[in-house]
Amino acid sequence: MNLSKRTRYGVRALIDLGLYCNKGKPVLIKEIAKRQGLSERYLEHIMLSLKKAGFLRSIKGGKGGYVFLKDPGEIKIRDVVEALEGSLIPVECVEKKEICERSVSCVARDLWCSIREEILKLLDRTTLKELIERQKIRNRDKIEAVHYEI
Repeated sequence: MNLSKRTRYGVRALIDLGLYCNKGKPVLIKEIAKRQGLSERYLEHIMLSLKKAGFLRSIKGGKGGYVFLKDPGEIKIRDVVEALEGSLIPVECVEKKEICERSVSCVARDLWCSIREEILKLLDRTTLKELIERQKIRNRDKIEAVHYEI
């Protein structure tokens, strides 16, 4: 299974928003795009999808930008991935048994189903807040390592 750039960039943008959205202050797309090395226009489309999915709220005007509609602790990465990617199936027969006459007795299909279930379990138990906290630690460790080398 290969997740699209759209999903990878969307998760990165949400983590970035979590790092820079202090006390509910909106964050501009252009700031996120610059920090993440992403196209601003492409990121706009992703953020609109995340807004439609109910994760974000946009604020218009000079002091506008994006803020979380939901607390990052309530946002499961599975929900984000499914909002941007659609269904997470490694092969089509996992969801549509009827497309293959062997699906009932196929051990390969059993494997694909198991893979999907394990991925979904991991994505279900991982929240956006957890990824934001991990990124804070990684950023702090990186700064400390550079400081130590001087």
